[in-house]
Amino acid sequence: MVNTEIPNNHTLSPSSLSGTPLLTINRDATIDLDSTNAFEGPEKLLEVWFSAGPQSLPEASATGGLKMVPSEVWKDMLDLVNCKVLSIVESEEVDAYLLSESSMFVFPHKLILKTCGTTTLLSGLPKILEIAALVAKFPHAQADAAQGQPTAAAPYRVFYSRKNFLFPDRQRGPHRSWRNEVNSLDRLFVGGSAYMIGKMNGEHWYLYLTEPNTMLTPPATPEREQSIKVLDLPECKLTAKRCSMEGEGQDETLELLMTDLEPENAKQFYLDHASAVAEGKYFQQAREARIDAQKHLGSINDKDHAGVLEHNKPSNDWKLCDDSVDVFSNTSDEDSLFASGDELTFPQELTTEGHALGTVVSDSSGLSAVYPAARYPDARIDAYLFTPCGFSANGVIPSPATGGSTHYFTVHVTPEPHCSYASFETNVPASQTGRETADVIQQVVGIFKPGRFSVTLFEAKDPADDDIGLAKKKGSKLEAIKGYRRVDRIVHDLEGYELVFKYYERYDWEGGAPRLGEVVF
Repeated sequence: MVNTEIPNNHTLSPSSLSGTPLLTINRDATIDLDSTNAFEGPEKLLEVWFSAGPQSLPEASATGGLKMVPSEVWKDMLDLVNCKVLSIVESEEVDAYLLSESSMFVFPHKLILKTCGTTTLLSGLPKILEIAALVAKFPHAQADAAQGQPTAAAPYRVFYSRKNFLFPDRQRGPHRSWRNEVNSLDRLFVGGSAYMIGKMNGEHWYLYLTEPNTMLTPPATPEREQSIKVLDLPECKLTAKRCSMEGEGQDETLELLMTDLEPENAKQFYLDHASAVAEGKYFQQAREARIDAQKHLGSINDKDHAGVLEHNKPSNDWKLCDDSVDVFSNTSDEDSLFASGDELTFPQELTTEGHALGTVVSDSSGLSAVYPAARYPDARIDAYLFTPCGFSANGVIPSPATGGSTHYFTVHVTPEPHCSYASFETNVPASQTGRETADVIQQVVGIFKPGRFSVTLFEAKDPADDDIGLAKKKGSKLEAIKGYRRVDRIVHDLEGYELVFKYYERYDWEGGAPRLGEVVF
């Protein structure tokens, strides 16, 4: 049933407002989601780490690292990316920003930025490095205007990834091709590695990553024979192995990228449909409340006011003695339900875009049950439904174990049939959920019923282990997703990480070949 007071684990509830001092809604930012336009759902995903973990921040950095950066500073950076902040959920370990185009998560030691549409995510990367240097006080290179060198903090690691675009010709800035994106990243970092994972003539995924203790690219010099000088920056006080075990050793990210959503499943992410669902459940709740009140009032009056009321029927249909007014009508007709003149008004917030309908969709679709409140009582969900369609949600998931870390999940949906897409991403460890990763995938896929989808499972490994281990074992359990056949499977052994990529198609899906969109490298 719909509770317009909004549960405590959702943004805008009375309890969550105390932890969310800043809530901004920008309706103009959603105008491009009109269903008459083809919208690029697949996101660009950037992770920038400035230390291996929150406990290994450089001594000179500000207390709290990136989390102490004011939201207004991040908003200026996001202007370069061409997206706006809708709302923020703050917690001790991570701040979750819900954006007009996807999400941003700020930890003390790293920033995760995920944007869709025609946003220019990589245009904001130099600004992120500058903010980390000047505001968060991470070790950095001083600006040298003569050499064309901006102020920039040296990251610990950088990861950038995305699915193949559906409409690459509409992208802007460095995102018109994977080649341009790689060139943009190489201009900033030394020794980055770029990959295309999957079939060149089928569904595939792009990845760029740097090695631990990433070095910034020095300013260009006309003298080719001159040796490259690396920036002399303070290193982590911990040993490389200990740093990796502290931070990366706990790093696990699951991402589902789903296209060609079943229309019946996709329509629940349209405002009109969500409002109709909310209205039906709202009046159903009102009827049940009236019936419950009727029973309780009858019980009280039967004891305390005998003779004032009479029991007219065995079905608990109580009326005044003179039968002049029907106090509680036991009928399903809404007009007669409120015949007493106290007509119930449907809340305005359940007819327009925003967080209230976002909460309705989060609950009715089953997304809020992926990490249920019964197991994660301190979790918060920040959901938003757009006009005329489209949905975004961030979840902040504190570990139920005392002293455990706080994790996140994020969901974004573009339901229009000609460009339907949904993504689900989380770093909640499978060991914490008590379920297999395949079970989480099955639950999420069941919500959207995509015609096809890709899975990436990215997991840190023990630096002493040279063999592909845990991620490969988990990947082998992903073979059987009910209703789907696995088409592609790739396992990569990367620096410090294991990566499993899988691509699935629904057995009864007849959509044809994948829409590649762009020309590969």
